[in-house]
Amino acid sequence: AIVIFPQCPREDYWANAKVDRSTKPISLTFPKDLPPTKSMKLAMELLEEMLAKNYVNKDQVYVGGLSMGGMGTFEILYRKPDVFAAAFAICGAGNPESTEAYASKVPMWIFHGANDDVVDPQFSVDMVSGILKNGGKPNFTLFGKDNHNSWDSTFAEPKLLPWLFSNIKTKQ
Repeated sequence: AIVIFPQCPREDYWANAKVDRSTKPISLTFPKDLPPTKSMKLAMELLEEMLAKNYVNKDQVYVGGLSMGGMGTFEILYRKPDVFAAAFAICGAGNPESTEAYASKVPMWIFHGANDDVVDPQFSVDMVSGILKNGGKPNFTLFGKDNHNSWDSTFAEPKLLPWLFSNIKTKQ
């Protein structure tokens, strides 16, 4: 596998989000139909550069992220719905209306901690609802005892990687 972990600069964000850190959990809103952030634009350019390589299997391209990266996962799926064979988002958030672009195209597994006091777990519930409403059939795991660090439980999930790599994009 080729694994790429882009890092978002401190002054930017993967998703178009209005963030209010004065509340706990943080308050987030996700306006739709805005151009990508600078960091997302650069990540998409890197993705396109990699997809142009002849050694990249374009039927097995996956995306996943945690926290702000989970938000970025939902964002890049909205912007590139035909690229990914599967995706996972951990303690993320997004605009449920945007799921229409990818809900029925990209298998998903969404994870969150029920005690998350940074990113409200309701955001993941809302994304799952949006995916279901738009014809998708996501896996959803809510860890009853986890706080924001639900990535610990997620990456300990023995079925995650086999599930991820079992998804192969079908020809449209």
